[in-house]
Amino acid sequence: MTLTELRYIVTLAQERHFGRAAERCFVSQPTLSVAVKKLEEELGVALFERSKSTVQVTPLGEKIVEQAQRVLEQTGVIKELANAGKDQLASPLRIGAIYTIGPYLFPHLVPELRRRAPQMSLYIEEGFTGNLRRKLRSGELDAIIVALPFTETDVLTKPLYEEAFEVLMPADHPWAERETIHKEDLLGERLLLLGEGHCFRDQILEACPAISHKLASPTNTLTAEGGSLETIRHMVASKLGITVLPRSAIGTGHYESGLLISRPFSEPAPSRTVAIAWRASFPRPKAIDAVTDAIARCREAELEPA
Repeated sequence: MTLTELRYIVTLAQERHFGRAAERCFVSQPTLSVAVKKLEEELGVALFERSKSTVQVTPLGEKIVEQAQRVLEQTGVIKELANAGKDQLASPLRIGAIYTIGPYLFPHLVPELRRRAPQMSLYIEEGFTGNLRRKLRSGELDAIIVALPFTETDVLTKPLYEEAFEVLMPADHPWAERETIHKEDLLGERLLLLGEGHCFRDQILEACPAISHKLASPTNTLTAEGGSLETIRHMVASKLGITVLPRSAIGTGHYESGLLISRPFSEPAPSRTVAIAWRASFPRPKAIDAVTDAIARCREAELEPA
């Protein structure tokens, strides 16, 4: 049994497809298939059920794959411990962020981190909370930036900042005369929403539960499946409706003057808590501190007068 074989079965369990798993492991499909079969023969049990179209993990295979993932994670810890003994800010850091945070945070965070830790190269990735959670657990990412609540066994979280939601609308919308918007008023407007899987969509529906009952009516809501906040913002600029965005994503300055405006909600205003999460076993706490300090500085810079 080798670490390579363990990595193969973990990847195959995630992909449920020999071709995709082989591609992720940078080997040919026959190489991966032979290695998996060899491990099954060594263990004397079937880890996977194979058919022409799918690959399923057996019940016993689920337990073995889970243990294999722990072994691979601990192997990564050994490497990290060796590097940490040298300089915690000298090794690469792999950071993930959800889609509604990454595009608006990374352009400010990356240069700030470069100033604070010039030797620490960065790998950044955006994704859904579920995918980032999996990659954090497997050791593919060192830290992720998500919206609370976020709970995971053996994972630590630290709140970074609170971010209010605002209503974005065309500049000639009747609500432009208002100072604040009541959440209930959204029910009478065509609301543009992200598709399912985006936690920000869930946060909007939680803030205004009545919207959920309107989702079946295309005259009241328009869902951008697989879309982004940028797509939603462009659609508002095209006067297809209004939307709710986190304040960092409002971006009215990106458009011709007088095209878009935003208004805050009336109290109690909906908001989200942005946090950083990392494995409790991650041996480079100074790297996490560098990220949190850099984000704090980014937020301070946003609040400084021009």
